Amino acid sequence: MSPGKYSKKTAKKIHSSRRRNYFFRRRLLLAILIIALLGTGLYLKQSVSYYYALYFNKFTHKKLHNNEAETLRIQKILSDNLDKTYGFDVSHYQNKEDIKWDSLTIGNKTIPLEFVVMRATMGNRNADKHFEEFWEQAKRQKMIRGAYHFYRADEDPVIQANNFLGNVKLESGDLPPILDIEKIPKRKTNKKLIEDLRVWCRIVEETYGEKPIIYTYYHYYKDFLKGEFDDYPLWLANYNDVPAPSPEGYWDFWQFTENGIVHGINTKVDLDIYNGSLWSLKSLTLD
Repeated sequence: MSPGKYSKKTAKKIHSSRRRNYFFRRRLLLAILIIALLGTGLYLKQSVSYYYALYFNKFTHKKLHNNEAETLRIQKILSDNLDKTYGFDVSHYQNKEDIKWDSLTIGNKTIPLEFVVMRATMGNRNADKHFEEFWEQAKRQKMIRGAYHFYRADEDPVIQANNFLGNVKLESGDLPPILDIEKIPKRKTNKKLIEDLRVWCRIVEETYGEKPIIYTYYHYYKDFLKGEFDDYPLWLANYNDVPAPSPEGYWDFWQFTENGIVHGINTKVDLDIYNGSLWSLKSLTLD
């Protein structure tokens, strides 16, 4: 057989192989297009619902309101992040009877709250008095739950870690443990603070096998923590008129207001954005 020529049998095999590859590529391309269209469709549906409600079916809370500047700031953040996932956080500052767990939405009732983060413990020995009830209520509603420890900078990191572990039993589907650090120590150096925070994280990480989420204010992170916990999930609080909590662009969660008005809650709460889809958020939870 001379070069460049094939027998009929060989040519048939080559033709058949090319057809299979062609149809495989077509099916693969079709699958990619369907996934893209579904994603676009969901986002488009969310956008249409949000803007229709904003201009034609606005929700007004019977008890709560914000000033015009805060209202517009929150509205802009929601408008710019309709493709992301929303949640809120609570503690004993909210009354148990103020929350109707089966009907929690924002954005004129168009954006469901998919996750809730709640304070569990504080310092060496204190626990939040509403934690257990809030924890069970969120489970009944099949919300993604997170529990955080409010770290007291001058107290013992080992005792604080054990306080959290003694009061919180995380389950599959819950967010990793969360460490809330906001205060500067009065009796310790900043270097010692970082060492102590690492101790708390190590103890809790060894228990759950996942790195804790670090929560703090943006400027606290910039001044004290940046470069120290870069491989940990980051939850930043920033209530300023900014497009993101950090100008550097890195963040996992953004607590964007402490004046959140939620359909289903009769008091203001902190509102949060997860920087991704609901599917992505679920992939962050414990196995």
